[in-house]
Amino acid sequence: MSWKEELDELALRREMTKKMGGPERIERHRAAGRLPVRERIDGLVDKGSFLEVGELAGTGVYDENGKLIDYVPSNFLTGRAKINKRPVVIAADDFTVRGGANDGAVGDKLMASERMAYDLQLPLVRLVDGTGGGGSVKNIETHGRTLLPKLRTWPLMTQNLATVPVVSMALGSVAGLGAARVAASHYSIMVRKSSQMFIAGPPVVAHIGQHFEKDELGGSGIHTKNGVVDDEVLTEQEAFERVRAFLSYLPRSVNELPPRAEPVPPKSSDFSWLRNAVPKQSRSVYKMRPILQSVVDADSFLETGKGWGRPLITGLARVNGYPVAVFASDPYHYGGAWDKQASEKFVRHLDLAEIFQLPVINFVDIPGFQIGLAAEKEGAMRYGVRALSAGVQSQLHWCTFIVRKAFGVAAASHHREGRYNFRYAWPSAQWGSLPIEGGLEVAYKRVIEAADDPDAERAAIEKRLRALSSPMRSAETFIVEDVIDPARTRELLEEFVETIAPLRTTGIRAFTYRP
Repeated sequence: MSWKEELDELALRREMTKKMGGPERIERHRAAGRLPVRERIDGLVDKGSFLEVGELAGTGVYDENGKLIDYVPSNFLTGRAKINKRPVVIAADDFTVRGGANDGAVGDKLMASERMAYDLQLPLVRLVDGTGGGGSVKNIETHGRTLLPKLRTWPLMTQNLATVPVVSMALGSVAGLGAARVAASHYSIMVRKSSQMFIAGPPVVAHIGQHFEKDELGGSGIHTKNGVVDDEVLTEQEAFERVRAFLSYLPRSVNELPPRAEPVPPKSSDFSWLRNAVPKQSRSVYKMRPILQSVVDADSFLETGKGWGRPLITGLARVNGYPVAVFASDPYHYGGAWDKQASEKFVRHLDLAEIFQLPVINFVDIPGFQIGLAAEKEGAMRYGVRALSAGVQSQLHWCTFIVRKAFGVAAASHHREGRYNFRYAWPSAQWGSLPIEGGLEVAYKRVIEAADDPDAERAAIEKRLRALSSPMRSAETFIVEDVIDPARTRELLEEFVETIAPLRTTGIRAFTYRP
């Protein structure tokens, strides 16, 4: 007696899982510019490291004697693998099998993937391509009943967001729960033209009289500008590279500290150009990204959310090998003034930093919240107050460089009130309740109007006020701790990360109410 028959069947079943949706559907998938799911996994993880869990889940077809004659594999794959030699959990849809609908124990396997990440304290990477397990109308006839919508996976998904890095890629047309899974991540990516996200897709939306193509309704050009998704890429391979890079900055879970990489010096040791990086004219713009890239470890700046909340630049970088969270103003967009989106982006990125103990470096040029009717209608103040509350609640260590403007309530976000801050001003820094050029029109209105030459009087007042608003004057009374030569910025960043490195702690973070 032997188990040869059973072992042969086991080998057959494992072989059948590799066929996915069959040659015709796989070819159609490729023709749409999309990789089959197993090739996606191979392209993402370290070679040969994927250990599948639940490989045999699917739907078997049997003859009258109960012998297996065909097999439709599950359209949801999960398991453990390694990315950059570090363990992760993979959760991947196979659109070639019934378009990603919830066949083959998808619901249970999806739960298992979330549970695996949470219990093993491993980063979770979702490759979403389809409904994500939410089911289809066809299930009504298949099961002979309808299901009451439940968020069975949501408690675990929420726990994971507080515990382990969660990254999602939308790699096809993703609707309903699948779209929600992409958005419920610390970092999310779409592939331009080949992926879309919807609450409901074009066929459903047509019933309310709106007729759109997929990209018109939910393409990456929409969702990377509204903040639903962080970034877009041109190819799936590029998405895999971004995921690998993003995870390299983060710990395995909140119970570990972010991993220090081999220290890499900046691209250049000559920082003298920073002394003239900011124009003398306060209304002139300049490029902030080259400043950031010059003071962090070479090629370490990974920008996130570039397409939305554009007055604020966010991303990850390294200083002396230590991962840090980067915030910086972008004067090319509304002069760096915060709108609703910029405030939301600030909170989202600060939450990521807070959860995974990433020290903050902050380059400030904020003239205030955006003003005018549009800003009032979108509720800029409400979202701004949430951002300020998040800053006050932060338990991280911050290193702030006031590069130019710091005006109004919005500029109060530049540091953590009530705790020690590493804070430096460049000589180009200006601050106050209002920018001089706008405030003097109100404060000196009668004087200017009464002058023989109002323009000359306005210019004279502005010159007088600017002399008094020098950061050197503020430093005299310790309003700012130090005014520095901009060429020292890298040196001071190195001192910051080395000083606070022993003070970082692990564990789950808690936030109180944010208005």
